[in-house]
Order: sequence, then C-alpha cells, then structure tokens
Amino acid sequence: MKKHLSALVFAIAIVVASIIFGNAVINRNKKAGTISVTGLGKTDFTSDLIVWEARFSQVNADLKQAYADLKKDKEAIVSYFKTKGIAEDAIIFSAVETNKNMKQNYSSEGKYMGQQFTGYTLSQTLQINSKDVEKVEKLSREVTELLNKGIQLYSVAPRYYYTKLEDLKIEMVSKATENARLRAKSISENSGAKLGELSTAQMGIFQITGQNSNEDYSWGGAFNTSSKEKTASITMKLTYLID
Repeated sequence: MKKHLSALVFAIAIVVASIIFGNAVINRNKKAGTISVTGLGKTDFTSDLIVWEARFSQVNADLKQAYADLKKDKEAIVSYFKTKGIAEDAIIFSAVETNKNMKQNYSSEGKYMGQQFTGYTLSQTLQINSKDVEKVEKLSREVTELLNKGIQLYSVAPRYYYTKLEDLKIEMVSKATENARLRAKSISENSGAKLGELSTAQMGIFQITGQNSNEDYSWGGAFNTSSKEKTASITMKLTYLID
C-alpha cells in the first residue's frame, strides 16, 4: 500500500512539473506585441536676432585717393547709423578689398590688343548683429538715403535667428513625444489592447521654416533665415509594448 501511495505521489509530481515546464516554455517563447506611432511637435515663434550686411565701394585711378574716399564714406555711414540709433561698436567692418580694374582692348577687326588699366575698386563690408530686430530691419529699408549723399551702399537682405533655439528644441521634443503617446494610447484602446512600456524612441530631424510659406522639409533639416516669423517642428517615433 505504501508503495502504491509513493508511486501515485511521484506520478502527480511529474504531471505538475510537466505543466509548469510547459507554461514556462510557452511564456518564454511568446513574443510581446508592439505598436509604433509618430508624433509631431510644432510651434510658431518670432526671431530675436537680426544680422544685416551692406557693402560700399569707391573707384579711382589713384589708389591713395580711393582709400581716402572710402574712409570718408565709412565715416559718413557711421554718422548716419548713429542718427538711426545704432551705436558705433555695434557695426563690424571687414578689411578693405582692393581690385585692379583692367579693360580688354580689341581692334576694329577683332584682334586682341592687350589690357588697359582703368583704376582701382576698393570695397568694404559692414555687418550689424542686433537683438533690436525692428530697428535694424527698418534701417535696412531706409539705407538708400545714403545714395543721396553720394555713397554707393548696397544692402543685403537681413537674416533672422533665434537665440533660444536649444530650449525650443527641448520643448518640441516634449510636444512630439506626448503627441505620439496619445496616439498610441488611442490606437491600443480602440483595438482592445493595453498600452505597455515604451520600447524604443527615435527623434526625427528638427525643421525651421518661414510661417505660412511653401518651404519643403529637408532630409538634413530646413533652417530658414530669411523670415522673421518662423515655424519649428520635429517628429518622434515611439514603439510601445502592448498586452
């Protein structure tokens, strides 16, 4: 009797062990489901830094006189900018560029007759970096007034930047992540599943475009500098486990 009881207990133990081991194999090999979603973070902002450049020049056969005339123009430009509220130390002048002008001569028959010296062209570039965006923006439009003073100043379109770009990127990543999480939650609930832990997260390219523009996004990231009013955006691809 004792032998039969021991055999029965041993048999039950084998069956229980088989069930436990079988479940362990099933759970170990069972692959967890996943769901991948892409979220978008987007915001409009106004540039807080303007960079404006202009170029002025003088032409003269006498190099010394050309330098003197260019220096006179520079002084007139600085004086004019001061009347517009721009401090002298805010103006950055480049080194003077000197070019020797030559004219190609040809005979009436089209035969090349050599070169002829016609004078020197001296030019200089100025740059203003300022957080007073509106003031410099207005100056860039009104600077043609210097033409009436005989100064050949050629303005370049201003460039606009944002000095808190790193903070903006963090804000955009947060928005994109939350947007992706809400999408994943909605999809899982509508499909009768339960959203689990975050498995992977992949950040997209940060894009800056002009507001209400038709600019295309770039694989390397768009970085608009021609518009004062801009739009920043970024995507986040998240993969969640689902039960």
